[in-house]
Amino acid sequence: MSVRELVVLGTASQVPTRHRNHNGYLLRWDGEGILFDPGEGTQRQMLRAQVAAHDIHRICVTHFHGDHSLGLAGVIQRINLDQVPHPVTAHYPASGQRFFDRLRYATAYRETVELTEAPVAADGVLAATGAYTLDSRRLSHPVESYGYRLTEPDTRRMLPERLAAHGIAGPDVGRLQREGALGGVTLEQVSEHRRGQRFAFIMDTRLCDGVDALAEGCDLLVIESTFLDEDVRLATDHGHLTAGQAGRVAKEAGVRHLVLTHFSQRYDDPGLFETQARAAGFDGELTVAQDLMRVPVPSRHR
Repeated sequence: MSVRELVVLGTASQVPTRHRNHNGYLLRWDGEGILFDPGEGTQRQMLRAQVAAHDIHRICVTHFHGDHSLGLAGVIQRINLDQVPHPVTAHYPASGQRFFDRLRYATAYRETVELTEAPVAADGVLAATGAYTLDSRRLSHPVESYGYRLTEPDTRRMLPERLAAHGIAGPDVGRLQREGALGGVTLEQVSEHRRGQRFAFIMDTRLCDGVDALAEGCDLLVIESTFLDEDVRLATDHGHLTAGQAGRVAKEAGVRHLVLTHFSQRYDDPGLFETQARAAGFDGELTVAQDLMRVPVPSRHR
């Protein structure tokens, strides 16, 4: 059975707390796992969340601040120690190549796994598989930063009542799907369009065009909300979003499930982030992320 879910490994911003580790998020997408922004301590959080090195197929780093990347060294070494049987691809800002090199080879270890470096230098498609397209958008932060978006191809959902009305059943259904027509009946006559699922990951950034492009129409949006609205000037000065800004982005983009994360240690009440995102008009499903929680990707539209 396929699984599509977000496993939250860490939710703190610059400084971890007793209850929040540095960033780390694994997206399970059927049989593949994409690890986003492994901050310090990610390897141990993986153990606590029952995430294995074998679960990782891609690593996506938004930018090279420590809370988003210091865990790379341990994760990469663990991938090699466990002799993961498949290649792993790493995406990260090309301008941070020197940081990636230092982290990849921070200490001595034996390389046993093919790790492909795929630095990001511009907006666009990073990978296209049969299951999804992964693309990037530039964000607005003091260091070069990119957000990531995963889009499943659109498909068609077969309608049993229409198939029955045309006397199509058994192996003929598959033949119709493959060939597009059968005995004068077209695929469009017995099916309906089904939009593919969409996921986006947006970390450290001010409001910008990249944020809007990544969030548009997402089923699941993971987005930083480092500050509360009363500290909007701090957020802008340091290249971050507030909870209210994240809520407005999600509302205007038609997001189905919003996940707020990357919280400053200055705040004691996580509930205030939801309150402000709701006040900004977002009325869809909303999760204030906590370490080690699992968030399912909403089921496909019907």
